[in-house]
Amino acid sequence: MPPSIETSNANAATQKTFNAWQQPGPASFDFRSDVVTTPTESMLNAIANTTLRDDVFVEDPTTNDLESHVASLSGHEAALLVMSGTMGNQVALRTHLTGPPHSVLCDRRGHIFNYEAGGISTISGAMLIAVAPSNGHHLTLEDVQKHAILSDDVHACPTTVISLENTLDGMIMPLEEVRKISAFARQHGIRMHLDGARIWEAVAAEAGSLSDFTTCFDTASLCFSKGLGAPIGSIIIGSKTFIAHARRIRKMFGGGTRQAGVLSAAARVAVDETFGKGPRGEGGKLRASHAQARKVAEMWQTKGGKLSNPVETNMVWLDINHAGYSAEKFAELAAIEGIKANGGRLVVHYQITDDAVERLGRVMDRMLGNQ
Repeated sequence: MPPSIETSNANAATQKTFNAWQQPGPASFDFRSDVVTTPTESMLNAIANTTLRDDVFVEDPTTNDLESHVASLSGHEAALLVMSGTMGNQVALRTHLTGPPHSVLCDRRGHIFNYEAGGISTISGAMLIAVAPSNGHHLTLEDVQKHAILSDDVHACPTTVISLENTLDGMIMPLEEVRKISAFARQHGIRMHLDGARIWEAVAAEAGSLSDFTTCFDTASLCFSKGLGAPIGSIIIGSKTFIAHARRIRKMFGGGTRQAGVLSAAARVAVDETFGKGPRGEGGKLRASHAQARKVAEMWQTKGGKLSNPVETNMVWLDINHAGYSAEKFAELAAIEGIKANGGRLVVHYQITDDAVERLGRVMDRMLGNQ
């Protein structure tokens, strides 16, 4: 007896869904950001076999296991799943900022200053001290000492938190500098938070182990859905006491989830397969993307182009203005070759294919007059 129309349609829909999870997907030709990475077949399998318990009740084994694993990997006591990097930063900072007036010192180029809708001021009532790094690369201890507010004067807004971002624009804040700033913060009773959405990349670049970096901070927010390729989610790490309070703040933000295993299962695969199973990203996929990024940079420079920033991880900053192109025109040329680009920042995430790099080379030839 042939299958019914309903059964055939259901099977077709299932196959279409399954195909959407196979690699390579559309992200393979998309240099705009690592947020475009798509979940993998192994993540889909993990989701299909996950637990479906309630995380607000702290009852989901898959979520609890993920939190314990990342906490251990990063050298902290506890962790808390959140929906996004922005939520991770805002929940962590709100948990730190309990007694105004207070200020948060950060890099002027950082995500919390430019891309979180003014959340710190609105949600936590904090003043942001956004500092431009004097060396043009990363904040130094001297930058922090110059701008941190330590005064007891009633007119001042004391610095309560120093929030650093690593990596930032694909560049690595050196571990030694992080340690210097951390020691200064502890000396003055200032808490340290890390926007570590892409700290995985710094570790893959062999700048230090995950715990080398994260133990310099009281708290950190780490992202699963950018370079690691999970569909959704970030995680906050910190002490048990801090995470217990952050759990309340997360609930206040509407970030509590019920069948959280659906998210946690994919996130765990992302950590194990994309980052790697050890504290230095052993066996992961990120190092290969860094090599691919260096290849892209060398290709651009060999053809006569200039870079805006050094290539230290998986981001390549083309000086397209020097080549006489606007971001819009560059995007148009890229589209002709079937790839996506958004301005001079190219993010060579781990799902970018060799074919995409070859197509990008042809775009570069047109831009630099080599064709």
